[in-house]
Amino acid sequence: MFDVVVVGAGSAGCALAGRLAARTGRLVLLLEAGSGELAAADVGSLAATAVGHPRNWAHPVELAPGLPAVVPRGRGVGGSGAINGAVWTYVTRADAEGWAIPGWTYPSLRYWYAIAEREPVSATEGPVPVQVPAGALLHPTAERFLTAAAALGFTEEPDKNAGGPPGAGLVPTNSRDGLRIDPARAYLPVPLPSGGLDGSTAGEAAPGHQRVWHLDPESIVESGVPVVRANSTVARVLIQHGQTFGVELAGGERIAADEVVLCAGAVGTPRILMRSGLGDAETLRSAGIDVHVDLPDVGRGWSDHPAVFLPFHADDPPPPPPAPTAQASLNWDAGADPAGDVEVLLFTRPFVAAGDLHLMCSLQQPDSRGTLDLDRISYDYLRTEYDRRRLRHAIRTAADLLRAGLGTRTEPSGAELGNDRALDAWIAAHLTTAVHLCGSAALGRVVDAELRVLGVTGLRVADTSVLPLAPRRGPAATAVAIGEKAAALLSG
Repeated sequence: MFDVVVVGAGSAGCALAGRLAARTGRLVLLLEAGSGELAAADVGSLAATAVGHPRNWAHPVELAPGLPAVVPRGRGVGGSGAINGAVWTYVTRADAEGWAIPGWTYPSLRYWYAIAEREPVSATEGPVPVQVPAGALLHPTAERFLTAAAALGFTEEPDKNAGGPPGAGLVPTNSRDGLRIDPARAYLPVPLPSGGLDGSTAGEAAPGHQRVWHLDPESIVESGVPVVRANSTVARVLIQHGQTFGVELAGGERIAADEVVLCAGAVGTPRILMRSGLGDAETLRSAGIDVHVDLPDVGRGWSDHPAVFLPFHADDPPPPPPAPTAQASLNWDAGADPAGDVEVLLFTRPFVAAGDLHLMCSLQQPDSRGTLDLDRISYDYLRTEYDRRRLRHAIRTAADLLRAGLGTRTEPSGAELGNDRALDAWIAAHLTTAVHLCGSAALGRVVDAELRVLGVTGLRVADTSVLPLAPRRGPAATAVAIGEKAAALLSG
């Protein structure tokens, strides 16, 4: 029997399991539905986000009514933090103040970021190095991006994580010398050996079989590291009389635990909750699931960042291999949000060989709220004129940056850019998501301030599904901070 079972070896799960085992010596089992192999370390590569790549879950979704798409989320140890753009940005003060959850203030979140980082400026000794591109790693388009933003009158934001007014600046990344320091590399011992949970003979697992780190219970406590078991999909949490007592895997195997923490991500976590009888009672009963607790907000009311990639051409040589791909961003107020509700993010490498570069234009505080259940994910993007107007504004601002010297726009055409109806049609044909889904098991609605699921003992959630709304900046660093905070809560 394990003291704690952590479900999902993504950003929060790796931080939680690694810290908890190291601090307390408790028996911690980290279960991962995907591979136990480390993802590619190249910080500049986004190849693993492509549809069909084995390192991502390709979720069929509906971005807007009648607009289907496939959205990747990280699969395997490291989760989405092992395949994303390695952008390391904090929530804004306005995000935390808007959530108004005790213990989740802006200063407290900054503390957990600091704990996670190895940042000379803040003199911390955490496992995640954070840097901005400089010297040979700084691409000429990033320099021109900042020059163009200044020419258009936008505020400079030299440190995206300083908590100042939004503006144009270089993007911090969790990388070192071209190596992506993903959550598995940061928090779990490397290399990853394999063997049996009972300390059986080490060796590589056969293809398709579970990979388990070669540690018996006694050596786990001595070494202060968690057991990591891959290719182990959790079907549901086991609950009796309101008390959690373990998990059941997809094949029927049961694993006993004093406590369970769901870190399966903002799609996986609410679905495990639902399969466990925790969710909207009427919906669960219609699916033939026994209800333990009626939690109607599981899978409801979440948000993400609608986005469109604007392609452009530049004559610069490609960045050197160690350089991050996402290098500069502009955040600003589209009219009613001083904290910055729109963003343009520069990608300095083409997504396909010899292709265009891109500016990702995204809406950081949308009106839209999504729903998901066991077989459907609906974003309901751009349902209000306010959202449509702000996304048009972001795209037109990106076009202004290009005209100010950044590069040559490939599309949309001038006729499309200058007409709202035509631009809306172009957006509909190119709409995507930033893959920043948050709020599907939210603080105050599904979990309390200490991440405990309402109405159940021994069960917590610790991933971006607990954030009431997607923050105004990318949530990758915040996912790690949630894992750090959860480890402290469980250590107490």
